[in-house]
Amino acid sequence: MKHFLPILPALILAACGAESDQIDPVDPAEQATPREIHERILVIDSHLDTPANLSKADFDIVADNPTQMGQVQVDLPKMQRGGLDGGFWVIFTPQGPLDEASYAAAKQAALTRSDEIIAMVEAHPDEFELAYTADDAERIVADGKRIVFQSIENSYPLGTDLTVLEDFYERGVRLVGPVHFRDNQFADSATDLSATDLGGLTPLGEELVREANRLGMMVDGSHAADSTVEDIMEISTTPIVLSHSGVKALYDHPRNIPDDLLRRVAENGGVIQMNALGSYIENLESPAERTAALEELAASFEGRSPFDLSDEEREQYMARRGEIDSAYPMPLSSFEVFMEQMLYALEIVGPDHVGMGADWDGGGGVAGMEDVSFLPKVTERLMEEGYTEADLEKIWGGNLLRIMRQVEAAKAQ
Repeated sequence: MKHFLPILPALILAACGAESDQIDPVDPAEQATPREIHERILVIDSHLDTPANLSKADFDIVADNPTQMGQVQVDLPKMQRGGLDGGFWVIFTPQGPLDEASYAAAKQAALTRSDEIIAMVEAHPDEFELAYTADDAERIVADGKRIVFQSIENSYPLGTDLTVLEDFYERGVRLVGPVHFRDNQFADSATDLSATDLGGLTPLGEELVREANRLGMMVDGSHAADSTVEDIMEISTTPIVLSHSGVKALYDHPRNIPDDLLRRVAENGGVIQMNALGSYIENLESPAERTAALEELAASFEGRSPFDLSDEEREQYMARRGEIDSAYPMPLSSFEVFMEQMLYALEIVGPDHVGMGADWDGGGGVAGMEDVSFLPKVTERLMEEGYTEADLEKIWGGNLLRIMRQVEAAKAQ
C-alpha cells in the first residue's frame, strides 16, 4: 500500500517558552527522501513479460525467486521492495506462418496465457487484482494490492478475424501491439529487414487500429517499423504508446525510435516507455564461444528461424538456446547507459511523454538494475537531475493513465 506522509501537527511551543512566529513552517514534501516519494506515487511498468513464468513449476509469483537476468525479475517480494504497483502483464505469442491452422494454434496459446494471468490473480486475491480502467488502477493501489492490466504483444493470434479482439478486451486486455519481430498480417516489423516492405500497416492492420479505438484499447507501437508507427498515428483517434522502446540517437538499433518520430509521438499526445534490454541500448559484443554455439545451433536446424519450427522443434531449440545463454551469457549493459536513454528522451519530449517499460522477464535488465526491486534508483537519479515529484508522478504512471482515460473517453463518445 502506498503511504502518504502525514501533515505535521502544529508545534506546541508554549511549553518551551518559544513564540510560534519565530519558527518557519516545515513543508513535509521538502523533507521527503527519494525513497519516500517513490513509495507514495503510483508506479507502473508497461511491459511485464512475467506471465511467461507463470506455468513454470519452479516459479512462484508470491515467493522471492532467485533473480535471473532477463528471465526472472518480477514477483511480489521484488515488487514490494521496488515500490512497483503493477502494470501491463503481457500475452506474447511468437510469430508463425500466416495460415488458418497456425492462426488457430496461436489463438489458443494466447488464450491459455491470458487464463494463466487470470488464474494467478484468482489464486492471490489479497495481493493482486485485475484492472480494466484507469480508476481501477488507483483504487487497487489504495487497497494495498498490485495492478494487473493485460496487454497483447503481437496480434498474430487474432488471425484475420478481428472479432477475436473483443474476446480479449472482455478478459481485460487494454493495450494491443500489432506486430513483433517479423512482419505479419497486420504490419511491418522494425526488425524484419529481409521481408517485403508492406508500407506500414496493411489494410487489415488499419482495421485493427480502428477496432482497438472502438473497444477502448490503447495501441502499442513498440516492435513496429517507423512507417507502421506513422500509420497508427494517422488512423488512431487516441495517442499511441511505445510500451518498451529506446532512442535511436544514442544507439542506432531498428527497435529504437528517431528523434523526429519521437517528437511526433509526443505532439500526438503519446508516450515512450523506456526499455532496458541491453543489446537495444548499446553495442554489446557477443563472446566468441556464444557466437560459435549459436551458429552450430542454427545449422542443426538447417538455418530455419525458431518461428518456422514445429512446436516440438521449437521446444528443443529453446532448451538448447537456454543452455547457451547460461554457459555463455551476453555482457550486460549498465544502469548509467539506461539512464542516458531515459534522460535523453526526457530532454527531447519532456516528462509528459516518457515512462518505464523495461521489458522485465523478456530480456530486460542492466547491471545495477537487475530486477524490479531496484526501481527506486531511477527515482533517485531523476531527482538528482532536477525532476520534481509532479514530474515523477507522470513518468511512473500518470502518462499511461492519462492516455487510458483519453481512450476510455473516446470509446464513450
